[in-house]
Parts: sequence; structure tokens; C-alpha cells
Amino acid sequence: MSKDKTVNAASVAATPSSHTAEAFASTQAAQDAVDFIEIDEVLTLRRTIVRAPAPKGTVLFLHGFPETLMVWKGIATTLARDYDVHAFDWPGYGQSSRPILARFSYAPRDYAQVLKAYIERAGIDRSNLVIYSTDIAALPVLLLALDEPTIARQIIVGDFAPFDRPQYMWENLQNLKAEPTASPTRAYMNKTSDEILENVHRRGLSPAEQFDLPIDAQHDMTRSWSLDGMTSADAFAHYYANFTRDQHYLEANLTRLKTPVKVIWGEKDLYITSEMGTEFAGKISAKLDILPGIGHFPHLQSPEQTVEEIRASFR
Repeated sequence: MSKDKTVNAASVAATPSSHTAEAFASTQAAQDAVDFIEIDEVLTLRRTIVRAPAPKGTVLFLHGFPETLMVWKGIATTLARDYDVHAFDWPGYGQSSRPILARFSYAPRDYAQVLKAYIERAGIDRSNLVIYSTDIAALPVLLLALDEPTIARQIIVGDFAPFDRPQYMWENLQNLKAEPTASPTRAYMNKTSDEILENVHRRGLSPAEQFDLPIDAQHDMTRSWSLDGMTSADAFAHYYANFTRDQHYLEANLTRLKTPVKVIWGEKDLYITSEMGTEFAGKISAKLDILPGIGHFPHLQSPEQTVEEIRASFR
């Protein structure tokens, strides 16, 4: 891999088209903490780092669909009193690279290698690292942990699909896994992108439980939906094209999973029901917290709960 390279806000204009000043405008509030890091000749990730005055450890947040690193901003600010906090945009999301399929597959196992490279390039001390991963981010970190059991002191995962269990998944997610339903589902997601971005976090919740996203996160997701000829739905569909293969690999190799894992799940998750979390936690003998009244995005609906989960992991 090539030498580590970061790009600060002052030099954004010199980066590829995805990283123009206009695209970067959505993160002005956190400008001092945001830059870009080169993973290899194909991939450059937008990231944020919030430093603690005297860090007790490091937290790495990994987002899901259709999110960007901006969803972690408030949580990161709170935790940075005691911990260094990192987050980045996955390839295909936010302002990170969106290479063509011939150069990058967007498969969970390839995201796992992106994660490994980021930890190495960022110089993070694995022995005092907690990784919090949700949705599409959870399978990659677990795949990495199979080969790198010391990747973190603890991994927190939730609201994802570790196993090939269609009965626990929302119909549109099932449909993305294979043709002939995958292509029309992808096209429909692109056609209805405005509705997805407006309501994805509300589905399955009662009116009293529904919530709005922070405005800067909402704007960043919207502005970042389509860049360099690829949408976040396209990247999501490419991920799902390889999903079943990588789910089967994880399940077949669970005995190799030695990194401490905690599982959290929203009780009202419409997309991937809590039965999935119960089965996964049982198979790996992990602690499971089902969060009452919470949907698919616990970190957005109850950020204080996420902060407490992180603090508990360092005790």
C-alpha cells in the first residue's frame, strides 16, 4: 500500500472531484476535525477525529446505510472528554471514494480490509480500542476479527444480519440479495432516494417514538447520496450482491471469533428483527441488550445510550 496521506480542509480543492470544497461544505461545523486519508491507490476515505485532552482509549464508530460519518458528531463530542474518537465514511458513502466495480467490489470482506487498513494508517492502539459498528458495518468488523482477534479490546455490534436468515429481514433487503429481484429493488431505491433519506430512521416506530435527524447529518446524507456516478443505494446493492457468501463464511467460522463482542439491538427494528440478534448472541455467548422502544438506529434515537455503552466498555 502507498504511504499514508491526509488532506486537511485548506487543501480540499486539490483532492478528486468527490472531495471538492462544495461537497465538503456540509461538514463546516466540524471542519477542524475532518480530513481525508488515503488507503491505497483506489480508495481515499473522509474521516473525522475528535481528540481528548488526556485520552483513556480510542473509539472507532462505523456507520450503516444510508449514513455518513456526520451521524456520530454529537456522540463524538460528548465522548471526546475522555476518549479519542474516530469515524470515517465507507467507500460508496459520504465523501469517500466510489471506485468502479472492477477496482473495488463493496463486499463485506473488502470493507473488512478497508477497516484494517484504516486502523493501521491512523496509528490506533488496538489494545485500547472499542469499535462500535451498526448495520452494514457489523459484518465487516466481525470478518476482520476472525483473522485479527486483537483488532480491538471490544467490538459492539447491532441491528445487522450476521446470518443468512431471510425470515428476519425486511422484504426489500431480502430482494437485494439476488436476481431477478435485486436490480429492480436497486432502481426503486434510487428513484425514491428523497423518501429514504427523509424516513429511513422513522419506519417501525410509533408517532411518539419517531425523531428527526440532526440537520447537519441530514444535509450531509442528502448531498452525499450521489457522487462520481454512484449512489449510496448502488454501493448498498453491490454489498448485498456479496452478502450471502460472507454471511455463510462468518457462520461457518464462528469458533474462530475470539475478540470480546457485545450485541445491542433495537426492540422495534423493522429492517432486521431482534430475533437475529438473539440467535447471533446465543451462538457466540455474547451479552445481548434489547433496547425497548428503539428502532434500527439506536445511536440516532438514543445517543445517550450509545455513549453509556462505550463508557461501559472501558470499565
